[in-house]
Amino acid sequence: MSAAIKPNTEAPRAEARRTQIRAAAEHCFRQHGFHGTSIAQISKAAGMSTGHIYHYFENKEAIIADIVAQDLDRLLTLTAELRSASDVKSAMVERAVEGVQDNLDPGKAGLQLEIVAEAARNPRVADIVRTADRQCRNSLKETLRTLRQAAGHQDSETTLAGMTEALAAMFEGLKIRSIRNPDLDQNAVVQTFRRMIHNLLTQPA
Repeated sequence: MSAAIKPNTEAPRAEARRTQIRAAAEHCFRQHGFHGTSIAQISKAAGMSTGHIYHYFENKEAIIADIVAQDLDRLLTLTAELRSASDVKSAMVERAVEGVQDNLDPGKAGLQLEIVAEAARNPRVADIVRTADRQCRNSLKETLRTLRQAAGHQDSETTLAGMTEALAAMFEGLKIRSIRNPDLDQNAVVQTFRRMIHNLLTQPA
């Protein structure tokens, strides 16, 4: 009987360990950069042996893949929630507040920029980042298609792709701004983003 219930008890424990390692790695990557961080440093920050680290993650790239997967899951959930909203446009405009705040968080911004910088040098990390980005873009594009069709617009794939990239650039650009100008007025940015998103979503094809 104990063997039969073992998977049910081990799975939550394993996920808790992975979360613990992921949090430690995120801290180390922010503090020291990807190349400046060793598995030994992550082990120390996580409060467990290096053997335990390697039990759950093959290497640092695998930890990055897990971090990216967590972000992707959150974004896919968000776009699915937007598509199911009774008023998709209003929901997207209102969620702009959350998006601005999230992308202006210095800790999150520093970590994500570090991962993107590593993707520029490391083909394995680039593949991880680009695969996740492609999935996220596809989901956002479908959300835009749903919204635009409900408003009577018939957009080409090129138009939808351009709108998707514009929205992504708007929010991802905030990560750099959070570091260049940490004292920027978040409320002013939120209000501006609301207007920009509204205009982008309602413009004719």
